[in-house]
Amino acid sequence: MRISKWVVATFLLAAVSFEAQARALTPNQQSVCRWGSDIAAGAQASKLSGVSLYGARKKLQVRKFSRPWMRMTALGITEQTYNSASRLKPAAVKQTYYEQCVRHELARR
Repeated sequence: MRISKWVVATFLLAAVSFEAQARALTPNQQSVCRWGSDIAAGAQASKLSGVSLYGARKKLQVRKFSRPWMRMTALGITEQTYNSASRLKPAAVKQTYYEQCVRHELARR
């Protein structure tokens, strides 16, 4: 299977522009987006492995979080992930969440 030069060039251009956007965020904003994307990926992995929403929520309830807002946010991200019909792999969910979070943070400016 041959990949067109244009496809590769488009992908590289998108990756470079995305990286430039990510650098425009503060380190704290990047950290929050990475954290949220990790939660979303974990929720998707649990969902695909057959863990119930109740079970996933129980795991989050006993988990230690460094900030008070993180527990409720993690529960919300998990619930939204479970309510989605998506069957994407956790890595794809993680990437999508991060990209949308960055876009959201840039739009807030």
